[in-house]
Amino acid sequence: MELVHTGRAPTRAVLTAELGVTRATAGAVAAELEALGLIQVDSRPLGSAGAQGRPSHRLGIAPRGPVALAAQVHADGFRAALVGLGGQLVATAPGCMTVPADPAHVIDAVVEAGAELLRESGRRCVGAGLAVPSAVAEPEGTALNPLHVAWPAGAPVHELFTRGLAAAGVTNPVGEPVEGLAGNDVNLAALAEHRHGAGRGSAHLLCVATGHRGVGGALVLDGRLHTGSAGLALEVGHLTVNPEGRPCHCGSRGCLDIEADPLAFLTAAGRDPGPEVSLLQQARELLRDEYADPSVRAASDLLIDRLGLGLAGLVNILNPDRIILGGLHRELLEADPERLRSVVAERSLWGRSGGVPILPCTLDHNSLVGAAELAWQRVLDDPLAALGAV
Repeated sequence: MELVHTGRAPTRAVLTAELGVTRATAGAVAAELEALGLIQVDSRPLGSAGAQGRPSHRLGIAPRGPVALAAQVHADGFRAALVGLGGQLVATAPGCMTVPADPAHVIDAVVEAGAELLRESGRRCVGAGLAVPSAVAEPEGTALNPLHVAWPAGAPVHELFTRGLAAAGVTNPVGEPVEGLAGNDVNLAALAEHRHGAGRGSAHLLCVATGHRGVGGALVLDGRLHTGSAGLALEVGHLTVNPEGRPCHCGSRGCLDIEADPLAFLTAAGRDPGPEVSLLQQARELLRDEYADPSVRAASDLLIDRLGLGLAGLVNILNPDRIILGGLHRELLEADPERLRSVVAERSLWGRSGGVPILPCTLDHNSLVGAAELAWQRVLDDPLAALGAV
């Protein structure tokens, strides 16, 4: 199931080799997954040009297979989605709103949007996951530091999400109410990129990203998120990159969180942010459309240097084998890749000797796909039980 989900078993022959079983056994496994409505097996296998031996049956995602309900809350509103096996986005529904101080209001809104997508699709729902712009304590599922939304510290997002799903009548394939799983948005983006995007094949993956506000980080070790003892690891936004910089929400000064996000970029470029679109969109458009402007180029160089300083410190501590960048950081990397890589190499012992690859994230809505991974994990662990086939 995991091999198919992560794209590592495109054919039955590859599945046979990866599992180390006989061709007949691999065929039985594929048939069972097909009977569960998860995959489809090509009944007329075609060999590739010049290939030797018997052609193999291709394994594809079932076009009407089950989905996970994924949700994301950010500083400017929310987005709901349905995500199928393989991280495939089936449908999305964005919502713009001023996020209220009571998290239940926006969580109920995103649940209703997701439930409507489920009703329209007619698909079975394997579970639900929610990405939030905050560290999420485990196992309680509370948002401890929602700095860029108006929620109180310790908002019970897991409980509110589960309650909202029950009120909306969302059930799993065995007819039980769906539990609402929750996680930090950058953690979930990293998990999605590791399974389906720029992080595939990495054993020690570091992800750093800035969305609408702030900077987050995540580490994926051997396919699993490293979240620490209580889900709070990798708060990279509070690395100091400018000791004389602006005061940060955490009580320190000059943190990556406020020195390398979209607002910092707009401010450094001398632009007043407008209310009509998100800060991330404004920063992206400025970088894309006015990069030749000296003030914009100088702002880009400044943020790249600050980001590079933070990444170098993380490389020294974590020794990752790959770094991926998301949000505005992805655009900064693409604007001047050599400058960022040079800063990291100059400031990092392992950067100089190891040459850590720094790549852009590749998935659209990777936090949503990662939220869906929370739900899909239970299916990967036990497909028969999750889909009511025991």
